[in-house]
Amino acid sequence: MNKTDLSKYNNSDYKVGANKIKQILWYFVNILFLKNSYNPVSSLKVFLLRIFGAKIGKGVVIKPSVNIKYPWRLKIGNHVWIGENVWIDNLADVIIEDSVSISQGAMLLCGNHNYKKTTFDLITGKIKLEEGVWIGAKSIVTPNVTCKSHSILAVNSVATNDLEAYTIYQGNPAKEIRKREIE
Repeated sequence: MNKTDLSKYNNSDYKVGANKIKQILWYFVNILFLKNSYNPVSSLKVFLLRIFGAKIGKGVVIKPSVNIKYPWRLKIGNHVWIGENVWIDNLADVIIEDSVSISQGAMLLCGNHNYKKTTFDLITGKIKLEEGVWIGAKSIVTPNVTCKSHSILAVNSVATNDLEAYTIYQGNPAKEIRKREIE
């Protein structure tokens, strides 16, 4: 049986999409203005994200203590709400369409590791949240997942596969529990 050997880990083929200076500057801006629980000013966060390359629509609300890995890999539509302690670990592109709500403590995780390889290789994949999606508090969306229009991922659930439109999902891994009704 082979054992994991992290001394052989190498992700040199992974491309961040920005130079080292931009990465370091973003690291400090993120800590000071987004992750900071004492900064309630959403418009300042949106402004800073745009400076670092994020594409952001109008009416976006970003609560305190939000952590965004790489803004240059982020696209957010109009009237999106991002709750406290959300972590967008966007090692790949994250696309968030209009009227999406990401509740407190949710995580969008674009990266994982290949546990089958002794070198524990990095695996990345994009995430897309289509119009009207609601990601419940402390829920997780994993790489290569699309949450289709108006789907709901219930509290503390894990989406490892695409979520169908107008459907509510719950559990780990998330399973369909019923169709969503909208008035």
